[in-house]
Amino acid sequence: MPDLRPMDFGEILDGALSLFRRHFGLFLKLSVAVMWLPIALLVYWRVRFLGFESGPEQMVAMLQTEIVPFVLWGLIWGVVYGCAMLLLTAGSIRIISDSYLGREPQFGEALALGVGKIVPLFLVGFGRAILLLLVCVLCVVAIVVLSTLVRTVGIALTVLTGIGTVTGTIWLLLYMWSGYLMTTPVVVLESLPSAFDSFGRSWELTRRAKLRVFGLWIVGILIAGVLPALVIQAIGALVLELVPGALVPWTVVSAAIPVALTPIMPCVLTRAYYDLRVRREGCDLQLLGQQLGIV
Repeated sequence: MPDLRPMDFGEILDGALSLFRRHFGLFLKLSVAVMWLPIALLVYWRVRFLGFESGPEQMVAMLQTEIVPFVLWGLIWGVVYGCAMLLLTAGSIRIISDSYLGREPQFGEALALGVGKIVPLFLVGFGRAILLLLVCVLCVVAIVVLSTLVRTVGIALTVLTGIGTVTGTIWLLLYMWSGYLMTTPVVVLESLPSAFDSFGRSWELTRRAKLRVFGLWIVGILIAGVLPALVIQAIGALVLELVPGALVPWTVVSAAIPVALTPIMPCVLTRAYYDLRVRREGCDLQLLGQQLGIV
């Protein structure tokens, strides 16, 4: 049973990848159990509206004739995918926490925790999206107003003002995003009067650590999403060049492969959460077990 202790940037990433490798079979089982539906919907959506051999012309024609059903199906897929990701994240957190406690993680317990937390997780995730959207809208309005006010002064000042306000908007959104990255582990692992209290709790945990948390999130995205996507795209181009008839099965395979890597991000964020708890509160294994109802 490992001790909970402060970790540096590399230790969090290395430990997350070690946990992922150690319990890969269980993570994969959990991923398949919760992600099969959004993957099936994604493949259907692609075939239904874009086809397997769609190009720019087909895309334009589809948007002109079927834009409403295309958007509606996209919204349905977004909700289903979001809920599946929440289930996967909560279950992954349970697997990681059991591993910390020296227990053998169980698929049923991980899935049950995700199902039990799905409503508060969905509400918090939706609230976070709405909050960031409102901030973005307000910043856009501020940019338009400032650009209008300085337009009479000169083009140079207008350009500088535009660059400064856009840069400030991006910084503010990333700063807020980093501050609220811990809301999911907080909802899953802590007992709060309201799920929305996780916003303040996450903000407090990431105080003076937002840049570090954001860096971990970026690296996690690169490892679990961006780099595999580039590799899949390159392999897909080669496969389709050699075997043109493999377009249909490769579309299904390329949609399913990322599922196996999806738990990497929850592993990184959960390790980061425990590191923040240890640094600020001296969180120990006894407390962790009590939160999960194990001890």
